[in-house]
Amino acid sequence: MEREDNVIDELLGEISRLIQAYPKALEQRAALIHASGKDPELAEKLVKAADTMRDSGNLYFTWARHYAAVAEGNTDALSDEDETEDFDV
Repeated sequence: MEREDNVIDELLGEISRLIQAYPKALEQRAALIHASGKDPELAEKLVKAADTMRDSGNLYFTWARHYAAVAEGNTDALSDEDETEDFDV
């Protein structure tokens, strides 16, 4: 059981790193496009996409942590309440 918990914790760490890295990569690409002067509309779309991905990534990670807690037997995480209201979903 401890091995499974470690795998879940490792995956949570990886998810967190990727969720943080992806918007940054989009912003860096937008900065390169903007600096080149090639397509300012595309650069702006990528900046907005980075914001969107950051927000949705935070929501995704919150749910991932929730299910990790459920997998560990955390009874507080087993509530039948609809938690989507907490996120304006």
